[in-house]
Amino acid sequence: MIIGVLKERTEGETRVALVPQHIPQLKKKDYLVYLEKGAGLTAGYQDEVYLDKGAIVKDKESIIKDADILLTVRAGAAAGDGVELAKKLKAKQIIIGMMEPYQKHEAFNHYKNQAVTAFSMERIPRTTRAQSMDVLSSMANLAGYASSIIAAQHSTKIFPMMMTAAGTIPPAQVFILGVGVAGLQAIATSKRLGAVVSAYDVRSEVKEQVQSLGAKFVEFDLESASGEGGYAKKMDEAYYEKQRLLMQDELKTKDVVITTANIPGKKAPTLITEAMVKTMQPGSVIVDLAAERGGNCALTEAGKTVTKYGVTIVGPLNLAASFNHNASMLYSKNITTFLNNLWKKDEQVINFDDEIVAKTVLTHDNKILAEPLMDDLGDDKA
Repeated sequence: MIIGVLKERTEGETRVALVPQHIPQLKKKDYLVYLEKGAGLTAGYQDEVYLDKGAIVKDKESIIKDADILLTVRAGAAAGDGVELAKKLKAKQIIIGMMEPYQKHEAFNHYKNQAVTAFSMERIPRTTRAQSMDVLSSMANLAGYASSIIAAQHSTKIFPMMMTAAGTIPPAQVFILGVGVAGLQAIATSKRLGAVVSAYDVRSEVKEQVQSLGAKFVEFDLESASGEGGYAKKMDEAYYEKQRLLMQDELKTKDVVITTANIPGKKAPTLITEAMVKTMQPGSVIVDLAAERGGNCALTEAGKTVTKYGVTIVGPLNLAASFNHNASMLYSKNITTFLNNLWKKDEQVINFDDEIVAKTVLTHDNKILAEPLMDDLGDDKA
């Protein structure tokens, strides 16, 4: 069976779907790996290293024509060339990658109509068995780390307390909004940098995790908003309005705020309004990790750093790709483990009875299978 790895063609995407160190384990399972020339260069992996590990370097069109399975970082709605690539795929081919599956997109209809089997890595369930395949957690870890570094770079105050001959500099006050994987890593990194850290999440059960990292868990008089799979669920506007009122006093004393609140398939909730920004200290910083989903701050501009009312607001995009080498290594491990879990035992037949496989499949055999997203994945259902 032939695995094809193409160069990513989405603007700003520097990762590669498969790194050289994972090729030998695929070869042991009788896979042949085709790599498009230069596919790993932006992530720091030379073609020669792939060749040394047993890959075969080929051109894009040959790989699309011959591969049984295509491993991608971005495909479908997530890729700049998602439709172009989808049109070239043939019946029975398998494509695996991050696909932004919660929206209508022409690529998904091409998958269906051409009998392509497509798997979306964003839909890996948050279960113990699936942890080693969980792309969102892998990338969120890097984004959480990066958010603290970005905040420290933009802050007018240093993070650690410093004793000097001219006096003592107090530590920066950092507030993390949203304590998922990214939030926890932001807490840990900010603590390592010496800041005093507090955090808030609508899911009250994360309090112990926050405290275990040495941060203070801020509690408001609100019901828990825990959703399926460890994510927060969407609440009504009255809930968010009360949350914003309670949070406003907290923001007034903070030097840095890092927001991480995302709801799969939904616009990010607005946690910080313009009026709240006006009350913050001049020179303070907001790093909005939800910028790609509309932002947790009403003043966030995706992909830009702006200053409003004396507050610097950073809206980074695709943060994980800024650590392209490490991000590629983690993603490659996730997708390789997923691939090994794809088949029925000792058979090259897709095991749709497996929970992880069933959750991630979007299209197969001219059908759209992603319940309950059928209406969102294309104009035509199975």
